[in-house]
Amino acid sequence: MSASERRGAARTSVVWESLREVFGASSDVLDIGGGTGGFAVRVAELGHQVRVIDPSPDALAALGRRAQEFNVADRVAGQQGDLSTLLDVAGPDSADVVLCHGVLEIVDDPAAALATIAEVLRPGGTLSLLVNQRHAAVVARAIAGHFGQARAILDGESVGRAGHRFTSEELTGHLEQAGFTIGSVHGIRVFSDLVPGSLLDLEPGSTQALLELERAVATRPEYLSLATQVHVLATH
Repeated sequence: MSASERRGAARTSVVWESLREVFGASSDVLDIGGGTGGFAVRVAELGHQVRVIDPSPDALAALGRRAQEFNVADRVAGQQGDLSTLLDVAGPDSADVVLCHGVLEIVDDPAAALATIAEVLRPGGTLSLLVNQRHAAVVARAIAGHFGQARAILDGESVGRAGHRFTSEELTGHLEQAGFTIGSVHGIRVFSDLVPGSLLDLEPGSTQALLELERAVATRPEYLSLATQVHVLATH
């Protein structure tokens, strides 16, 4: 496994481990913006039915190839669409679990988007929401010498392709407004983006130690503002 793959594993481990706990014996899962199926195929391997809603035909084609490669093509379906067409594409009360990872940042009205997701979820269903976190982006831009960008992000402006960034308070406020009950909040990539890839190559056991460190701080509120992303599990 390359350094980039090891770094990727450290970045997603906390999300994946917390997510596995919310699935029932056989869940209908909706992955909004799931692209090429990085999460969807792994979920399907657990025996669940997964629909991926994504605006990119190329990404959906890659999803189909990946599902075939991992022998889960019968449990993975791709449909073209996005949050604005979600109800038309997926239908109300159609999912036990909704994954919305890296999507809320690019919508014009996050509150309206979450209200739409609530309609798609069945009663008692779970939303897994992963978004970029503002405070860490301010620090990262400042350290890189991009002080104007750091100030713009601090003031809540969208900078670059990452779109809008949320504080955990903003995120939970939007969720509660849409009728969700917050289950857990995790800080994601607290250290993973700061560790040089060369260290993961040179130091035996460093990847596992980094994974364990990320798990240890994920639910510690004092580290939440350092996390590149915030992951929330919420029920409706």
